[in-house]
Amino acid sequence: MGESKVRIGILGTGTMASALAEAWTRAGHRVLVGGRSLDKAQAVAERLGDLVAAAVPAEVVRASDAVLVAVAWEGIDQVLALAGAAEGSFAGKAVIDCTNAVDYASGMLKPAVGSAAEHVAERAVGGHVVKALHLFAGTGWLSPAPAGQPERTVAICGDDAGALDTTAELIRDLGAVPAVIGGLEHARQLEDVAGFVMRLVAAGCNPVTAVPFVDLSHG
Repeated sequence: MGESKVRIGILGTGTMASALAEAWTRAGHRVLVGGRSLDKAQAVAERLGDLVAAAVPAEVVRASDAVLVAVAWEGIDQVLALAGAAEGSFAGKAVIDCTNAVDYASGMLKPAVGSAAEHVAERAVGGHVVKALHLFAGTGWLSPAPAGQPERTVAICGDDAGALDTTAELIRDLGAVPAVIGGLEHARQLEDVAGFVMRLVAAGCNPVTAVPFVDLSHG
């Protein structure tokens, strides 16, 4: 991708959306933010400075190369409709889904089958959906990884090579390492990890200690 910068659209105005907008502007990207409330989008833009602007969802998608979907599961259909998803507004674009369709009390996924990412893909006609960035807290991207810890790995999955490449580049700009685990059929697996982490934290355990350490230096 060289020195060119991706024009990033963000659908959402919450903590995750605003934190990632700020982190990407630090890397030199321009960001367009929109959601169900234009007033909230304008507040985000005013707080973050000249590299962030606000717009209605349809304009966010139209003017962007890659679009991050960062809204609550319950509002996802509404914001996609406002963005013109059924009319093909996402066609040809990388669509990064970072939603957590998880019941926070039980840690179980809300979709009975499939995944939030596949739900987005069904509605965003022609878009190239990638599941990514749903595990780490949004504000964590505004500070480096804690001293002594390895770089953060962001597992991603999707069916389009170009969209995966774009997402990977944006993840590197956050100071993390992208890891492609397969096609979009793996999205439910990735989304389940969020619930797994939540339940471990609720049990008083650090999720890092629940994953086997693998010494990759020995092949």
